[in-house]
Parts: sequence; structure tokens; C-alpha cells
Amino acid sequence: MRRRHLAICFALLACAPAPALAAGFPSTFAPVPRNPADRLAAQPIERYRYDRSKRCTRGPRSGTVALQRWLTARTRGESWGIMRCERLGRRNYSLHADGRAIDWHLDARNGADRRAGRRLIRLLLAPDRAGNPHALARRMGMQEIIWDCRAWWSGAARPVRYSPCFSRRGKLRRRVDATTAHRDHIHFGLNRMGAARLTSFWRSR
Repeated sequence: MRRRHLAICFALLACAPAPALAAGFPSTFAPVPRNPADRLAAQPIERYRYDRSKRCTRGPRSGTVALQRWLTARTRGESWGIMRCERLGRRNYSLHADGRAIDWHLDARNGADRRAGRRLIRLLLAPDRAGNPHALARRMGMQEIIWDCRAWWSGAARPVRYSPCFSRRGKLRRRVDATTAHRDHIHFGLNRMGAARLTSFWRSR
């Protein structure tokens, strides 16, 4: 009787679905130690803003190059590039076209990359010691972060679904290219002030 009971238990475990891979993009943001935004907490913090791109430029902005250097020194991964002349609509271009975005290679399907990416995003979107939400991202002039089918847009309280990954009914698409879904890299986009290194983080450096 006992053997039969064990056999039934093992059969049920075998039929149970495997645990889903932890989502790359964190959903909550608590204070983190050694946040570079803390040393600027006494200064006025930048307001949320979002600047669309309207054309293709010849080269990257100085703030985007500075962000690339900061990422290289701070975290795991590598740059997949800044410039890409890409038109999204009649008067709408990718931030890459304007030299204001960088793709940073961290694959959400890889355990070490996923942990590094989550630490990085938590740092950028954590409140500072004064309680300012998304403090480091705002002080850098960051206006968008996209990774693993989730996105944060400047002014949003929390990350949202990245639409190319989902159907109109809100169901996750089964076949989405890893790069389109931003599973194999994190996309960081800067507003014009951040790209020009005119925000408090870049001025302080």
C-alpha cells in the first residue's frame, strides 16, 4: 500500500509543470546600499521627462558614451552598440538613431546574467535616502529601460509589459525573437538632458 502511495506521488510530480524561469525585470524597488544617487540627495532631483527622437544623427551623444563607460566599469556584460538609424513611424525614430540609447548584452535566460541584470535595474530604479523614486535613473536622465519582455518608461510607477512580446489579449507570445523581446540584452534610453550630460549625475562627475 505504501509503495502504491509513493508511486502515485512520483507520478503526480512528474506530471506537474516545471517551475517557470524567474522574470528578468524586477517588479519592486527598495533602497539599495551604496547607491550613487544617495550622495546627491541634498540636490534637487530631475523631473520625469521623455524626449522622442525625430531624426538620425551621425554619432552617439556624450552622455550615452559616458553611460557605456559607467556600465563597463560597474556590471557584467558588454555593449552591443549605440548607433542604429531606425525609423519607427512617420515622425518617430528609435533613440538609437539619435545616439541616445545603448543595448547592453545580458541574457535573461542565463542565471549569472539574470542576477546581474536584476541588480543593475534595481540600482537604477531604487529610491535614494531622501525617498526619491527611481533616483539614479532620473539623475542620469534615463527615460526607458527594456528587458525580458518588460519595460519601464520615465514617470511610470512600475514596469509594464513590452507589447511586442504579447498578443492583443495580453497573452505572452510563444515565438518571439530573443532580440525583439529584449531577452538577450537590456535597452537603456536617455532623454536629451541626460544624453548631453547636463543632469545632476553627470555634472557631479
